[in-house]
Amino acid sequence: MTAAIALPEATRVLRLPGSLELESGAVLAEVNVAYQSWGTLNAQGDNAVVICHALTGSAAADQWWGDLFGRGSAFDPERDFVLCANVLGSCYGSTGPLALPPGETRPFGPTFPAVTVRDMVRAQMRLLDHLRVRRVAMVIGGSLGGMQALEWALLDPERVASVVAISVSGRHSAWCIAISEAQRQAIYNDPLFLDGHYAPDRPPAQGLATARMMAMVSYRSRTAFEQRFGRALRDGERFEVESYLHHQGKKLVERFDANTYITLTRAMDSHDLARGRGEYEEVLGRLTQPTLVVACDSDVLYPPEEQEELAAFLPNVRFARLASSNGHDAFLIDTAPLDEMVARFRRRVEAEQNFSYSETNR
Repeated sequence: MTAAIALPEATRVLRLPGSLELESGAVLAEVNVAYQSWGTLNAQGDNAVVICHALTGSAAADQWWGDLFGRGSAFDPERDFVLCANVLGSCYGSTGPLALPPGETRPFGPTFPAVTVRDMVRAQMRLLDHLRVRRVAMVIGGSLGGMQALEWALLDPERVASVVAISVSGRHSAWCIAISEAQRQAIYNDPLFLDGHYAPDRPPAQGLATARMMAMVSYRSRTAFEQRFGRALRDGERFEVESYLHHQGKKLVERFDANTYITLTRAMDSHDLARGRGEYEEVLGRLTQPTLVVACDSDVLYPPEEQEELAAFLPNVRFARLASSNGHDAFLIDTAPLDEMVARFRRRVEAEQNFSYSETNR
């Protein structure tokens, strides 16, 4: 869709001062960053936790990771200043293809410049500078969010104290790039997509819906589909699993934008921590913060061997497996065990760093 997409309640939008130069060399003259926060930043500015969202997510982290919020949980707003920013290139308030270029009346659409995960993090860094955050106790994310978390650690090592990267690799594989390209082609081949511009009341719904259907197959596992659907029929005609995929495609069309989907999947394809920095193993060796790498044992999109490789090259790492049949989406479904893993990791890191929050944080 190209009409304005309603922002989740409590979302705030900051216009960054000045322009933002992207890795490509393109310059965005005006950049908005949409974000939500929970808790209060203390006087020292050292109690922040940064959550990074996945591909079609928004800044409303409490809506999709609510089980990780609360006293004793991974995110405790009574002591933490928890922050989640919508990524650059998205359609939930941050500048992306739906934004209007300065002085124009037509959105960027397909002319929006290519962005990378590093561009996303640099925009978030500017947001934290504005909010006067001096220290990030933990930056965490899954999938695209995990890519951001790893880039945060390398781009701002003095500010980031620890990292949690879930269901992600240090560089996008040929397997993932192939899946992303197949999804983009589904959008490109929608008759309504034309040159990438489309009327607000006539978005390329079938192309985006098909892309989402393809994605959902990679987000779950064979076991999950067999257990939930098997060969069950709906109304004696369509298989239940077919109805599920069509429902998921329709839901995304109602809340997302086709050019945004293209922009963000291309940003994910660009993900390579070693790009422009040196040899892969040597670059990962620079990520010295305590890091928790979490793998889901049924993930077919970012299989556990990718997290094992990532962990093998990190100098200060803990590796954990999330036992689940839910595939890549396990980090959004099996939130209770994930919360336990992350909360335990935080306690260990704080004990090792001999760090404690002052009474003014409570």
